[in-house]
Amino acid sequence: MTTRTFYVTAAIDYVNGDPHLGHVYEKVGCDVIARHHRLRGDDVRFTVGTDEHSQSVLRAARERGVTPEEFVTRQAERFRALYDALDIAYTAFVRTSGDANRRSTERLMQAVYDAGFIVKGWYRAWLCPSCERYYSEKELVAGLCPVHERPVELVEEDNYFLRLSDFQDRLLEVIEGHPDFLVPETRRNEILNLVRGGLEDISVSRGFSDWGFPLPFDPSQVVYVWFDALISYLTGVGYATDAEEFGRFWPADVHVIGKDITRFHAVMWPAMLMAAGIPLPRRVHVHGFMTLGGEKMSKTRGIFVDPAALVAQFGSDAVRYVLMAEVPFDRDGDFSMEGFVDRYNADLANDYGNLVSRTEKMVQRYFGGRVPERGPEEPIDGELPEVARGALPDYDAAMGRLDFTAALAAVRRLVGRANKYVEEVAPWRLHGAGDPRLGTVCAQLLEAVRVSTLLLHPFIPRSTARVAADLGVALEGDLAPALAAWPGLEAGGAVGVGEILFPRLDRGQTLDGA
Repeated sequence: MTTRTFYVTAAIDYVNGDPHLGHVYEKVGCDVIARHHRLRGDDVRFTVGTDEHSQSVLRAARERGVTPEEFVTRQAERFRALYDALDIAYTAFVRTSGDANRRSTERLMQAVYDAGFIVKGWYRAWLCPSCERYYSEKELVAGLCPVHERPVELVEEDNYFLRLSDFQDRLLEVIEGHPDFLVPETRRNEILNLVRGGLEDISVSRGFSDWGFPLPFDPSQVVYVWFDALISYLTGVGYATDAEEFGRFWPADVHVIGKDITRFHAVMWPAMLMAAGIPLPRRVHVHGFMTLGGEKMSKTRGIFVDPAALVAQFGSDAVRYVLMAEVPFDRDGDFSMEGFVDRYNADLANDYGNLVSRTEKMVQRYFGGRVPERGPEEPIDGELPEVARGALPDYDAAMGRLDFTAALAAVRRLVGRANKYVEEVAPWRLHGAGDPRLGTVCAQLLEAVRVSTLLLHPFIPRSTARVAADLGVALEGDLAPALAAWPGLEAGGAVGVGEILFPRLDRGQTLDGA
């Protein structure tokens, strides 16, 4: 049987600044869906990377007295180190200034040029140095960039244009005819209005800078930064370097991006691919912005959380879980340390961590650390598998639409019912009375731990790996049959007792120290 493939990409990050919580939120979400597909037996590719050819990078390097190559190398390592600390299991980290991306860029730009969709012309536009985007006069707000509210710079020169206007009807056909191509619906409607309003040809090169890849058909100009940034998605699966790999994994199953770059991914990128004769990605999923305590994050205003410090203090699993549980993945959301502590204590310390700890300890105490034989059963003992059977389809459907808050809510239903079941049946009393039903109760609790651990693994991979090891459960291959099975643990199997997974946080002390 042919193994299914799945390819997810995260946005390529500007390196003119340091990584922030928004970067972490997006990459964790991509990693969650990549891990989910691996646990369904899919062959997965997952691309992240750094966007290095912008003029803001050039300015930042000059301000520090280093070459742009030195600056981007140092910054790329900062991003890579943070993602590694967060257990982001990417398969490709594409640096847009790297040789592999250069080969991809040359190949695609030449293909588009040969197809007749790149022409020379005079360019006049206003550049925002912060977002590397060019605006027309009418798009400015009081003469400033509409996104960053900063002064813009006039650029006028002779360069090359992608004939974007040629693709207006084809883009409408894709977006109107395939509702899942661009989600959520608010972003789809936004882009439909943009395309219906008419598209203008867009500049693809710059003559005023040498920081970038030279055009293969005119080395006097370099490729506009947004073009080699988008092409990195092709580079991540071997375009121009590995035809077999590229043939297996392209088109991408989903591009995950922030809402501020929707236009590039839903208009310019599909047009580039169409011009080159390359299939379009199957979906573009747009998430919103993250605020901090209700305010837009800003280092200069002191509204900022250092993600590396957060991981160092609380661990990668805690950061991953809280971000996915607290901030919806398709709209704007707010992060606060108060919410972090409360969510951590409620879901990780009190619920999942508590369920694992109390179950393993009872099995150790009452059954010598072995999965017990089942005894008599009462109606209440059948409720946990029923809850699990109801949670699984809800979880899978939510993961399919990248609704991580809903997926975690489905898991919490099972974990919450299991903890309530402990209080209702009071295993300690069954033990004191010598009741043979104790084996049934503890076996059911072990199953609830096993299933919830498998479902939580994409979110908290370190902790769930420890619990899986305690239970002797595999975390690789297609786990769908294991999730559907109840019971899935054999009587007599060894059960370990691990350390407390998530020690409860003292709210006052934690917030005072934040």
